[in-house]
Amino acid sequence: MLLIGLHKIKSLRAAATVRDPFTNEDTGFPGDIRQGMGIRGLLPPAVETLDMQMARVLDQMRTKRTTIGQYCYLSNLRQSNVNLFYHVLLKNTAEVVPLVYTPVVGEACIKWSHIYQRPEGLYVSWNDRGSIKEVIGNWPMPEEARICVVTDGSRILGTLLLYRLGDLGIGGMGISVGKLSLYVAAAGIRPWATVPICIDLGTDNEKNLSDPFYLGLRMRRRSKAEAEIFMDEFMAAVHETFPELVIQHEDFATERAFDYLERYQSKYPMFNDDIQGTGAVILGGFINAARLSAAASQRDLKDQRIVFMGAGSAGVGVAQQLLSFFVNLGLSEEEAKERVWLVDTKGLVTEDRGDKLAAHKVFFARKPGGPQFKSLIEVIQSVKPTALIGLAATANLFDETVVKLMAELNPRPIIFPLSNPVHLAECTFDEAVKWTDGQVLFASGSPFATCGWRGRTIEPGQGNNMYVFPGIGLGAILARVKTVSYKMIEASALALSDALTPEEKEIGLLYPRLSRIREISTIVALRVIRQAQEEDLIGNPLVRDLNDEELTKYIEEKQYWPEYMSVEHLNRAVSP
Repeated sequence: MLLIGLHKIKSLRAAATVRDPFTNEDTGFPGDIRQGMGIRGLLPPAVETLDMQMARVLDQMRTKRTTIGQYCYLSNLRQSNVNLFYHVLLKNTAEVVPLVYTPVVGEACIKWSHIYQRPEGLYVSWNDRGSIKEVIGNWPMPEEARICVVTDGSRILGTLLLYRLGDLGIGGMGISVGKLSLYVAAAGIRPWATVPICIDLGTDNEKNLSDPFYLGLRMRRRSKAEAEIFMDEFMAAVHETFPELVIQHEDFATERAFDYLERYQSKYPMFNDDIQGTGAVILGGFINAARLSAAASQRDLKDQRIVFMGAGSAGVGVAQQLLSFFVNLGLSEEEAKERVWLVDTKGLVTEDRGDKLAAHKVFFARKPGGPQFKSLIEVIQSVKPTALIGLAATANLFDETVVKLMAELNPRPIIFPLSNPVHLAECTFDEAVKWTDGQVLFASGSPFATCGWRGRTIEPGQGNNMYVFPGIGLGAILARVKTVSYKMIEASALALSDALTPEEKEIGLLYPRLSRIREISTIVALRVIRQAQEEDLIGNPLVRDLNDEELTKYIEEKQYWPEYMSVEHLNRAVSP
């Protein structure tokens, strides 16, 4: 009887190994391992490498008729074979990243309750108040947790821009899952160290509330005061349960995003990618563009003048990073503020234009008594900016008149239409090249194809947050930082601006090629660690005495690469 029981236990463990996404190798298990694990006959007889399995995955994925179908297929793969999923993602970055994150994740978040098949991530709801720590404690392998992405689903960026629906409630889990996939792929953070979290404080989306399949709480969103009390309990509980966890906030409603950043940044190792990551990645590209623009115009870098079209969390986040850049160049904070103009749907943002300004706009509002411009073209004519940055999610705002005026004012105008997706970009790359006679210094939020102009090929820049947030997270994890400071975020931007190769500089790129993302994330992580060290925020003594070469090696040795390790799985499966 005892022998039968032991045999059954071993069989169950062996079967669990095949079903566990972290240990499953599927047809990758060699014959002798199958024999030893007791799974011989439970798999087809062929033994395949990761590359052979990847070929089948790509073939199956490409037969799906819709991108949401491809998203669901890849989600199932991630939930059944983690190593194979990331092997496919790393080997086919350009094709697969848009399917697991933007733009397709926007549609996935909208349809989350309809495409749901199995649980993934950690759901913490309003009903859990008072016992949030207990709920969080149910997460498996808590000792492995190193980074989480948390959202309340109130302003899902991809869907906000694509469908004009910000509040997707529990559908926000798709953002947390997708973002963490990029942390793994880009920075090499171990998949089992990631914790996707969705906070459910209700939804004001009528479609959700009336949808019979909706999986979240069917109630209106809680008030700001109630949400703050809940978030205080949540942040304390998640930090106490996972003491080495870096916490990234994502897609909270604009005002609450700023409030939570101010409330928690000095208490926990946390940052907000919408505000800080966007600001850092745009600053990185802007620095390179400003150097080229200054060289062409013989202006000093400190004399850049920037107009923002769009004054939401991303726009103000970028403006804050640029302010810090100008201060580092020797300007006072007031002088730096004078280099930035915000324009929203009502015109130039001023203190006395007659409406109540959102709190996050007040700092950059122009002083009373100045002109009250209602249109972007009026602002440009008056300000004569060197750079125009768009985050308004409205197509054609940078029309021919606007772009040609920028070209008249500057030999190398900086034009960054950053809104996503492509059809909401303020202008296209082809238009910017044509209207500036090929002189534009261009970066967008969405990818554009190269453009031929007067016998040469011009490559666009893309201000993709993927350039910085994985490295910020990796550096914060390895240093075991106490907090993620503004200086650490700024260090990521400076690292990105310095990451161009000589060949990339030669052809005028503003951003490195995304194919180098692992290398870039390592560079960013190193600079983040160095800045944390300078501010005495490091909790890991192992990194303190390493020189840059040694620290780079340390970072690279800690990075995850997808590979099968059948012998370890065999031991784990059959040991009592």
